[in-house]
Amino acid sequence: MSLEKALTAAQADIPECVATGFVDMVSGLLLGVKTVDSHPNEVLDLVAAATGDLFQGKTVSEIEKLFDKSRGITSTHNHYFNEIIVFSTNLIHVFCRSKKNPNQAGVFITRVSANVGMVLVRSRAAMAACEAAS
Repeated sequence: MSLEKALTAAQADIPECVATGFVDMVSGLLLGVKTVDSHPNEVLDLVAAATGDLFQGKTVSEIEKLFDKSRGITSTHNHYFNEIIVFSTNLIHVFCRSKKNPNQAGVFITRVSANVGMVLVRSRAAMAACEAAS
């Protein structure tokens, strides 16, 4: 399945989903996106940048390094922030770091009226399909 098809399927499967995307956090590029409305490229670019900041920003990276240090881990850098949920006025934003490639993340945005538990479960399933397609 292509990434485009995986994102389209995610949008159909996740309750009240208004947008899905897949981000490469190293390059800052949005590798794929599906939305119910059209959005300016500037907005979409900011979503990709914000996703990178959430998972790999300076402060988060420092926290992860401190966790490694406190656990006596010196050989590899571990990522402790794998899923982030943001509630805005009208939307739920789910950010999922890829298990296959930790430098990639899925973004799933739903209306705030959606059942949060179902949104999270379906976002995780969609993430697996996006990872397989990327």
